[in-house]
Amino acid sequence: MLNTAPPARYDLPWKAVVAHAFHPFMDFYFPDFSARIDWRQRPRFRDKELSGSGIGAKPDLMVADLVVEVVLRGTRLRKMLVHIEIQAHRDATLARRVHDYNYRIGKAYGLPVVSLVLLADADPNWRPRSFRQHVDGRTFTFTAAKLLDYVANPGALEASNGPIAWLTLVHWRTLQTQRDPGKRYAAKLHLTQLLFKRRWKPRRIIVLFNAINWMMTLPRPLEQRFWRAILRLEKEHEMKLLNPLEQMFFDDGIKQGHEQGYKRGRQEGRQEGRQEGREEGLEQGRAEGAAALLERVLEQRFGPLPQTVRRKLAKANAAEIEGWTDALATAQSLKQVFK
Repeated sequence: MLNTAPPARYDLPWKAVVAHAFHPFMDFYFPDFSARIDWRQRPRFRDKELSGSGIGAKPDLMVADLVVEVVLRGTRLRKMLVHIEIQAHRDATLARRVHDYNYRIGKAYGLPVVSLVLLADADPNWRPRSFRQHVDGRTFTFTAAKLLDYVANPGALEASNGPIAWLTLVHWRTLQTQRDPGKRYAAKLHLTQLLFKRRWKPRRIIVLFNAINWMMTLPRPLEQRFWRAILRLEKEHEMKLLNPLEQMFFDDGIKQGHEQGYKRGRQEGRQEGRQEGREEGLEQGRAEGAAALLERVLEQRFGPLPQTVRRKLAKANAAEIEGWTDALATAQSLKQVFK
């Protein structure tokens, strides 16, 4: 029996959720700067333009996580760019990388840039906040928030109605259970129950549900067990909000699986046929949901996608999507993602 869970994915879930809930993210982790933003003006995400600006063009550099144009309150220079980095592991090059991104982003767009970093690693003592240039001795500073500082009271995170508090708890439980798949399964199921009890709008549920699936990876047997538990939960009163999610991502796959399973069950007279078809439908639904999330992130990174890419995503299985997602971390173009 496996005693470890597959490697968790942190980058893609955080990017998708921050893009969906940028205002709550800023309020939660960077409230002082959030108070300076005029939220009546809709933020403009500009990171997908970076591939054409030369930023991250070198193979040893990753593309900046998110770049958002905001309007500040009551200032003469009202427009500003917010550069956000989500750092899920300790990296000695982080400070220099943030400095380089800050400089290049400002040069590319001609606007002032503030760099905000979420340190989401497991080392409580790693807290970089500056980079000293050896040439002229200048020190570049950036604002950093440490995820570990926000998880001292998990009960408060559970009680919160905010999507970022929920995702912070998901991230923390993922770190805690990296060597215990059984505990990760239990935590994932519990956090999914919390998700649907929040009574958020279907769109938010979809984004967050995809995030927990990508972050809290499970060995295949436990993953199948998780989906069976989700189907049981849909029958409970508090899980009624699962229906829109199923209709958008899983319904076709589940129905097809049921039909194939019952057909085999009738032909062969065995219960196994129905169960196998049910699991095949769930697997297909999971792949469709993951493909939709990956498509959104690819559009944010590289702009409008060609029809060939959309067709490739539509036909992909879970393993293919997993490979492309892993490649996205260091890819500088769509071609490199799908290579």
